[in-house]
Amino acid sequence: MDEQEHQQASNPDISQDCEQEQSEIESAKEDYEAKYNELKEQYLRAFADFENTKKRLERDKNQSLEYAYERIMNDLLPVLDTLEKALQSAQENPQAQAIAEGLQLTLDSFIKVLNKHGVEVIATDGEFDPNKHECLMHAPNAEKNDGDIHQVLQKGFAYKQRILRPAMVSVVKN
Repeated sequence: MDEQEHQQASNPDISQDCEQEQSEIESAKEDYEAKYNELKEQYLRAFADFENTKKRLERDKNQSLEYAYERIMNDLLPVLDTLEKALQSAQENPQAQAIAEGLQLTLDSFIKVLNKHGVEVIATDGEFDPNKHECLMHAPNAEKNDGDIHQVLQKGFAYKQRILRPAMVSVVKN
């Protein structure tokens, strides 16, 4: 027997103490590994929650901006209506042709800017669509089918495919 084995054999208390310490170390190691895994899991969940919150806040911010732009675009529609009425009045007066030309250029420029920012005129050719048009009256028209748009009373507009204002129309009813 070598000397170490001789000491362990001669002193069973030391051997038992070493085994007990080894067992305690293993138990502590398992506890630390379990705690590490638990904390790692909590960290991963917290990080995923953070990423989801960040994405949601970015989406909410973008939606808020879209709605703000929508309100601004909606506020510009009466200005467009006024320009169209002024142009119509100027075109009816032969002495105001220069003014009519200026108003037409201004109106075209204004519409171009609105289009650039996502505002489009709602189409009014063809059949009445209650999602895009508002029927103010019915009118007979032998050349068109029932339910077709007879006349546009006020243009409608959409901003990025959301209705700002429906087109005000009369609908054929024979």
